[in-house]
Amino acid sequence: MNKRKAFITGINGQDGSYLAEYLLEKDYEVYGIVRRNSIAEHQESRIDHLIGNGVKTSYGDLLDVSSLERMIGTIKPDEIYNIGAQSHVRISFDVPQFTVQTNALGVLNMLEAYKYHCPKARFYQASSSECFGRSVEEDGYQRETTKMEPTSPYGCAKVFGYNIVRHYRFAHKLFAVNGILFNHESPRRGSNFVTNKVVKAAVKIKLGLQDKLSLGNMDAYRDWGHSKDYVRAMHMIMNHTEPDDFVCATGVTNSVSDMCNYVFSKLGMNYTDFITQDPRFMRAEELKYLRGDCSKIKRVLGWKPEYTFETMMDEMIDHWMAIYD
Repeated sequence: MNKRKAFITGINGQDGSYLAEYLLEKDYEVYGIVRRNSIAEHQESRIDHLIGNGVKTSYGDLLDVSSLERMIGTIKPDEIYNIGAQSHVRISFDVPQFTVQTNALGVLNMLEAYKYHCPKARFYQASSSECFGRSVEEDGYQRETTKMEPTSPYGCAKVFGYNIVRHYRFAHKLFAVNGILFNHESPRRGSNFVTNKVVKAAVKIKLGLQDKLSLGNMDAYRDWGHSKDYVRAMHMIMNHTEPDDFVCATGVTNSVSDMCNYVFSKLGMNYTDFITQDPRFMRAEELKYLRGDCSKIKRVLGWKPEYTFETMMDEMIDHWMAIYD
């Protein structure tokens, strides 16, 4: 019996690397697209241990239609996971055109290649809680039926991606689905994202390797889960009996201040002694509050997170302590 084939954009990112590991455990053949950059030494560091052990990668780009057509047409995957994106919300204000091209037009390019080369396959789009933006239900949650009012170029582009996937599902009868994922982190998260930025800096401060940490809005509330839990959700959404869209979240929200307090306290410090606010890290329009209602994915697919906010942060602290201690 032939193995199922999965094609992952963004395979060398946090989610892509965990997803590749997860699919290998389920005996898939895994293929990925990697954007070429000039620092080859670090480009595939998250998946170095997988190359040659069931994962094959090729250079390409979401904006390079020829590479998408070539790979999808050659591989003929059973499952396509579009996780690649310009993934930093704050930076989307600095590079709005690139963000929109990659996160919106890139989705359309993928869908077109999928439609023409392997329409019997299944397609997963990494949608985002940033689609909801300033829109919050009366009970304080965001769910599948919540109005989308994004507050960043990133969020606006993700709304397009979400809607174009739904259009292709209904117009072309494709198994195309959205996972509306709330914030998810891990030791593999880039250290310019606030969670790993805080943990890495706190460890370095504890060890005398750094003096201060500059952050932006300390009162932003987020629903933070672990990437490993969320890639499980991706696979479950993709393998549901019918194409549908699901919010994936923990239902628990913490502020940046809460996170700083937890991390620094675990290391025996008071975060207020070390943190300063820097206007450079503030957004032009702040998104103050995100909390997801994951009742649908729990009810329909039986998913539930295995990590708590605290166990996730503990894992990240241990990761950086092992590196710097």
